[in-house]
Amino acid sequence: MKAEKTAMSTAYVIITVITAAWVGFSAFSLLREAAFVADPLVEYGVPQSWWTPLGLAKAAGALGLIAGLFVPAIGVVAAIGLIVYFAGAVITVLRARSYATVAFPMLYLIPVAVALGLGVAA
Repeated sequence: MKAEKTAMSTAYVIITVITAAWVGFSAFSLLREAAFVADPLVEYGVPQSWWTPLGLAKAAGALGLIAGLFVPAIGVVAAIGLIVYFAGAVITVLRARSYATVAFPMLYLIPVAVALGLGVAA
């Protein structure tokens, strides 16, 4: 039982750090308005005035995931916030009828959900 708990905790830390880095990279890319992020946002109809707040929300979520390694409640709140964020991104992509690109926000949503699940289980 203790070995399972340790393995779960190790998996949680690894997944959380990787996920936070992944979301942090996304935040950084949005804040610097990288074309691979900005061009789809224009296509989806997301106003440019929203980009900085959205990037800061992602960055806060990434930092919250890391903080959650030390204060679990912060990690849970950050993960829930990021799940809502990326669910909103999925909805935005679907509303724009860009079905071919719906996988991109899912590439962020799924690891955050896994990190949350591992954190709750650990």
